[in-house]
Amino acid sequence: MAKLNFNFDSCKRFLLALIKRFSDDEIPALSAQLSYFFLLSLFPLLIFVVALATYLPIDYQEIIDVVGTYMPEEVTAMIEGNLNQILMASGGGLLSFGILGTLWSASNGLKAIMRSLNKAYGVDENRSFLLGRILAITLLISVLLLIVVALLLPIFGRMIGIYVFSFFGASEQFIAVWNALRWIISSSIFFIVFLYLYKMAPNVRVYLRDAIWGALFATIGWQISSLGFSYYVNTMGNYSATYGSLGAVIVLMIWFYISGIIIITGGEINALVAEYKGR
Repeated sequence: MAKLNFNFDSCKRFLLALIKRFSDDEIPALSAQLSYFFLLSLFPLLIFVVALATYLPIDYQEIIDVVGTYMPEEVTAMIEGNLNQILMASGGGLLSFGILGTLWSASNGLKAIMRSLNKAYGVDENRSFLLGRILAITLLISVLLLIVVALLLPIFGRMIGIYVFSFFGASEQFIAVWNALRWIISSSIFFIVFLYLYKMAPNVRVYLRDAIWGALFATIGWQISSLGFSYYVNTMGNYSATYGSLGAVIVLMIWFYISGIIIITGGEINALVAEYKGR
């Protein structure tokens, strides 16, 4: 079994093996499937988050604004418009009514991720349908709570920083450092989300020290690719000219597709690290 060392030759072999896995495990095709399930899960997930936000001292518009940091403007506008229609039609009883059905629908994306990661490790899904669904919902809720915390930090970070540091007489420069630090903390939480996902989702024992590498890749890769794609669409890409009113949906699907490639590739990295370490 090959040994994982940090030198040029081993890194080259690792990269070539990852490229081979990218082709053999059909990551582009699996990412296309993931993007479909992500689209089906998006609005049930947003409904749950927004309904939950009504019990917190925040406006759901602030959550949309933070999420919009990683999304092109036309996608954010489409999501916001459709979400407003759903909220107006619901009468405000979203969290208590139909919560199980909402979580059930939103967990489809997690189930698709679980299948993709199982393929990365070369294992079959032998957990029962009910157990797999319960695990997907549990993972969904756990990931959701972590993401909510990550989203709340940018929203409340400046407010908390100003209050705390002004109480202790800190300078404006120190508050500026805090504003940068809260984004680092948010990225750290996203890292924990991916680490937790890569540890729990596959139907195989995954060591944390193996999952760190894929989680690190997914955290950095997803944020860079999301911001880069958002910048491209907002400045150069005009999908509405080609697809008309479906332009925003096409952009959203492409963003989901890129996200799927990043997530699955992170799982492939973890599986390859475990293989190199003889696990």
